[in-house]
Amino acid sequence: MYESFSATTLDPPVQGFLHRPASPSGDGLILTHGAGGNAQMALLVAVAEAFAGTGFTVLRCNLPFRQKRSFGPPRPGDAARDREGLRNAVTAMRKSVTGRVYFGGQSYGGRQASMLIAEEQLADGLVLLSYPLHAPSKPDQPRVQHLPQIQVPTLFVHGTRDPFGSIDEIEGARRSIPTKTALLRVEGAGHDLGFKGKTKRDDLPAKILKSFQALFG
Repeated sequence: MYESFSATTLDPPVQGFLHRPASPSGDGLILTHGAGGNAQMALLVAVAEAFAGTGFTVLRCNLPFRQKRSFGPPRPGDAARDREGLRNAVTAMRKSVTGRVYFGGQSYGGRQASMLIAEEQLADGLVLLSYPLHAPSKPDQPRVQHLPQIQVPTLFVHGTRDPFGSIDEIEGARRSIPTKTALLRVEGAGHDLGFKGKTKRDDLPAKILKSFQALFG
């Protein structure tokens, strides 16, 4: 089960949904969405439930651009404020947990989390769901400049049919991160990792959790 969450004293405010585990481990996971989604995406809900089931306190948060507009992608000037929103989500999460805090994000949300972590080690690890390595029509313009500055273990979860980056390209990106990384391949999945509309890959959240446990211990 989860509850609505907001921290309106922060700027940008933090807004979303908080999963409180029955037996807290003391660790927390912040999950956020892609450019076309929100904190209620089926993938994020499923991953949050899987982690909460093992004791994680999980915050699914709407990025600042989504708090302003209920639909549509972020605008070019939104990214910096979205990263500030994630910074504030860490502040809010640390009031609820005593242990480690991790970032997880789908596509655009994961990219913003990784850029923030490259600037400042605010969290203990990253879970990048469908990292948007490049626009589908622009493979010659990879979004990798900040990856060598990441100093925390990073788990990539990527579909083998994702037009935003091939498995080989993701493997190359992993090698530029100077710490432990892992890749969970999702066979036959595109950028949505098999969570589209009412379609769900029910086994994926457990696989993500298992890969996470193997990487982070």
